[in-house]
Amino acid sequence: MARGAAVLQEMDTLLLELADVRKGVVRHVRLAASTAAITQFLPPLLAAYAQQRPDVQVDVEEQVSQQVVSAVSEGRADLGVFVAGPVGAVAPAPALRGLELSDFRRDELVLILPAGHALAGREPLPFAQALDEHWISLTAGAALLQAQHQAAMAAGRTLKLRTQVRSFDAVGHMVAAGLGISVLPKLAALPMLKAMKLQCRPLADAWAQRQLQLAVRSDADATVQALRAHLLAPSHNAKAGRARKK
Repeated sequence: MARGAAVLQEMDTLLLELADVRKGVVRHVRLAASTAAITQFLPPLLAAYAQQRPDVQVDVEEQVSQQVVSAVSEGRADLGVFVAGPVGAVAPAPALRGLELSDFRRDELVLILPAGHALAGREPLPFAQALDEHWISLTAGAALLQAQHQAAMAAGRTLKLRTQVRSFDAVGHMVAAGLGISVLPKLAALPMLKAMKLQCRPLADAWAQRQLQLAVRSDADATVQALRAHLLAPSHNAKAGRARKK
């Protein structure tokens, strides 16, 4: 029985390899990335890379930041893009040992509210002043949720977490239904505001300004290093900056 399953697995692998040959793909690179990285930054960069290197297929797996680091450290991913924490913060060394890190992008967290909510406004609001509300957030291991819990504890409070979901879009729908409020990256939230009739408000806290990093293993081969260089290219950073201003 076990031998039969192994043969079937080998046949599936062979069929996939034959399909790659037909498409001209000679190498797969595994990229683990946080929701924030995928939603805000990676799609145009990967599309450009696919045009430049049709022989390399980048297989993207969306994971929470904690799992991204583990995937690269353990060799289950070749590269990882994750939220390292507030700008200027130093990530814990043990989790990152053996990895080469580069600053990738920065993003900003904003408060997401139903239309007409009492906390709506334009002036930056300290996170602690919203802790009487019920919260919608992401699943355990997400850097966003960890930051919220830490900020609540620093204020001597607990986060009234009502619902945890797996995507930013799901967060928006929950907030729009009046189930609670949330915090999301600004670039990810902007398309939701009109579509879901939501409002956003800046946060006054330093941790709302976040640094995303790109990680590779120190023994990464030339193909992985080439993709890393593409994602970090200054010209791509400039283009992304112009796109955000539009």
